[in-house]
Amino acid sequence: MLKWSLQLHKWLALVVGVQVLFWVAGGVVMTAIPIEKVRGEHHKATFQLPPPDLSVAKSPAEVAAAAGLAPTEATLKSSLRGLYWILKTPDGTTRAFDAVTGKAAPPVSEGEVRQLAGSAYEGAGKPVAVRYFSAAPQETGREGPMWRVDFDDAERTALYVSPDTGEVVSRRSNLWRFYDFFWRLHILDFKDGENFNHPLIIALAVLTLPMVITGWVLLVIRLGRDAKRLRRRPAVS
Repeated sequence: MLKWSLQLHKWLALVVGVQVLFWVAGGVVMTAIPIEKVRGEHHKATFQLPPPDLSVAKSPAEVAAAAGLAPTEATLKSSLRGLYWILKTPDGTTRAFDAVTGKAAPPVSEGEVRQLAGSAYEGAGKPVAVRYFSAAPQETGREGPMWRVDFDDAERTALYVSPDTGEVVSRRSNLWRFYDFFWRLHILDFKDGENFNHPLIIALAVLTLPMVITGWVLLVIRLGRDAKRLRRRPAVS
């Protein structure tokens, strides 16, 4: 039992030892850093938008008919810019319309983006850069065009703003990216950071189980031997 446990434990540790280190390191990071800080909630403005006056809003059917669309999904959004219907078409694209006038939402300007992001941010940082992306960066978890406003606080907070509604759709920072790096190491998905059921991680988990079991076997054997030595040691008078 000792021989086979020792050999199996040693070779399995050579195969999965590095990943076990990543799992433990990732666990330390994910438990030591409050998730609220990772999400940037401590820099979220505390003010609340007043309840929208839905009596002045057109129905999504009216807005879609006027635009000549046959949407598969309609979502009502309220932001500092106003009340908007977000219509999703069968091909997966989305379009924003003013819920009061029914007209297509005018694009948000750079100056307006800076103002909207500043209103949604709370902290010592100031907006220092505004950039427009025709395709949202992967870290946003979104698709389509996106504005990004960078702040000069300690975490280097970045707010991603919808070019249609002006709402903040994602909050990212260097702390978030640090956390995300260890999360990807933890699940070994460096592409999207979402798949923790892929064959590689399953195989490593399966191999780690017997490594842990043989480790316990070796520990029990070692403790048993130590106990025997203690019992055989002559008593000191």
